[in-house]
Formats: sequence, structure tokens, C-alpha cells
Amino acid sequence: MRDGGVFSMKRALPRMSWAPKNLYNLWRRTMGPKADDLRFRLTGSTTLFQQRWKSKALVRAYHGDFIPEKIFKRWYLPETLPDVRPKRSTAPSSDDQAALQDFARRKQREKTFEEEMERKGMAPVGSLMLSEVERRIDVVVFRSCFTHSVYEARRLVIHGDVLLNGKKHTNANTRLAPGDMVTVNPDAIRFFKKLPGQDDNIVKRLFSKHAQAFAEAFAEDADASKAEAEGAKEDVAASEETKSSDSQLTPFYLPHYASPWLFIPAYIEPSFATCSAVYVRHPTARPGYSEIPTPYDADGALIRYAWEWYVQRRPRVRSKSQLARMPEDRARDMREELMAPKKNQHHDLERWRRVLKGANKAAPNRA
Repeated sequence: MRDGGVFSMKRALPRMSWAPKNLYNLWRRTMGPKADDLRFRLTGSTTLFQQRWKSKALVRAYHGDFIPEKIFKRWYLPETLPDVRPKRSTAPSSDDQAALQDFARRKQREKTFEEEMERKGMAPVGSLMLSEVERRIDVVVFRSCFTHSVYEARRLVIHGDVLLNGKKHTNANTRLAPGDMVTVNPDAIRFFKKLPGQDDNIVKRLFSKHAQAFAEAFAEDADASKAEAEGAKEDVAASEETKSSDSQLTPFYLPHYASPWLFIPAYIEPSFATCSAVYVRHPTARPGYSEIPTPYDADGALIRYAWEWYVQRRPRVRSKSQLARMPEDRARDMREELMAPKKNQHHDLERWRRVLKGANKAAPNRA
């Protein structure tokens, strides 16, 4: 956590956290008294520069506030926004291709997509400017609901409690590639431990004490009182049996006010039985829906103004020395490995054999 006042109620900036203060700040920004700051009206109260600055501050507070601004502008911004519209073939198709398209119902899908676009509007591609942040391993751990905040997820990665494809990984800046699996150590997950200040079930404890006192006070009474005392003892025994049976299950303690945050993005496939998650694909968008989790309108003015701010100010020149300092990007590394020319090992072996053969022939002549 880079700033100690991330949950300041004065600034009311939503963060990637399940904290009750953060939920209150989210309510203030979206529905409370500060919600008007997100609705930019055509008035002379604020300039275009001020609107873009405020949008940038709100977006960065939630999406990667722990990433320095210089690094965010250089490595976490895409060059252009992706085009999510389906590609159409303009070349004339043959009879076989037309029959194949009819069999695959491609034209029907294109027509359905056009109708959906007319009904819901264009896809909110502005939110995809944050897709590189969502690929980070610490953000994926947080989105998988294994931690209560992205700061906790970052701590788990740095301390070696997270495995990437079965191997310990301590670099929290790594961006995952599709198909990568992240595994979290169950002993490091706080949901399996009691909350601070949480005690056992006080109702069961008080009931058992009163039942025992009731049985001792009326032990010498009539048969009716004895029956009641025996019934109370049976209830206590039943409660103890229930407690022993519950102790065999894995304990789970959900934090308070966690229900608004319990969701999984479509591009992550978690397995809570094994405390692991698979990054299936990169997030995308379609008309009226964006897969990037954000507290703001994915197609609103705030996201558009934030993109306009960074388009004008991000560095564009990336030298080889700068590329060497780039945070680890597994998708880029895999592309470079596939595109790299394969070495002809057989050709190299034959060349070395000829060199050694020539050296052996030259040795007797020198002698």
C-alpha cells in the first residue's frame, strides 16, 4: 500500500478493497453527495482540463493506485483501443464458402449482433484501456476472491504464498497469459481464520451453563423436574455433538459487508476447492457490457475523459534499454518465442564436425 490514507472519507476514492470504509466511499461517489462530481454537465464551472484531470484521478485510484504513474503510462496503457466488432469478409465468396456460411449460421449471427448493437449501442471499449492492469497476477488473485484487497494479494505474491503454473512466483508485476494457473496457499488466506475480535458462539455457551445450573438446582425435586433436567442435558449433548461435527468442516469466516464484492469476472475460472484460478483469456467488451470490473460507467464520460488524458501524455518512444526494464509480460514473451527463428541443430552439428575434422588433419602436419 503506497498511501496510508487510501480510505480517506474526505477524498472518497474507491479502491480495490472489501473494507467497510471503502464501501462507504463507493456509495458516496456513486449515489451519495459526491455523485455529482461524476456527472460532467455543460456548464462553465469546470474546464475540459479539470474534467479530464478529475476523471484520471478517480480511475487511477481504483485501477492500480499502487502502480507509479510513470510506469502506468509507459507499460500499462494500450497503444489503441481494440475493435471488438466482428470482422466481415468483403471478398466474393464461392458456392462452397456460401454453403459453409449458411451451415454455420454466420450471417444469422452477424444480423443478431447488428440488432443488439442498434438496441444497446456501441461496445464500451473505453474501459479496455485497463485490461493490462487486470492481467497482473496480484489483481487476478484479488478478482478470484482469495483476498479481501489487492494490497493483501500483492503481499501474498511477494511473500511466496502464490504459485504460477505450479512454481513459486514472487514478482507481483507479472502480467499473465491466457491459460496461466494461479494457486494460493490456503494457510495464507484470511477467510479460513477468525476475524479480529470474533469469539465463539455465545448463545451455545450461555445455554449450556444455564442448563447445567438448572439440572443441579432441581436434582432433588419430583420426577417432572428430573425429566426437564434430563432433557436439558440431552440438548447440551446434542449441541456438543453438533459442535464436534462442525469442527470437521473447513472453517470459513467471511468479512463484514463483503456481499457487494462477491463476483468473478468472465475471463477467470476459479476453483475454491483447490484455492486456484485459471486466467482463461483477455477481457473484452460487447454492446452494453464490459468485462472490466469498475465502479464507474464503462461507457460514461469519466472513462472517456481518462483515456483522452493519457492519450495526450503517455510516452511513445520505447528504446531497447526501456524494454529491458519492462515488467514481465508472459503473453509477449510467448509471442517472441513463437516468432523467433528456430535454430537448425543438425546444421550446426555438421558444421562443428567439419571444423573438428579440419583441426585433426592440421595437427599431424604441424607435428
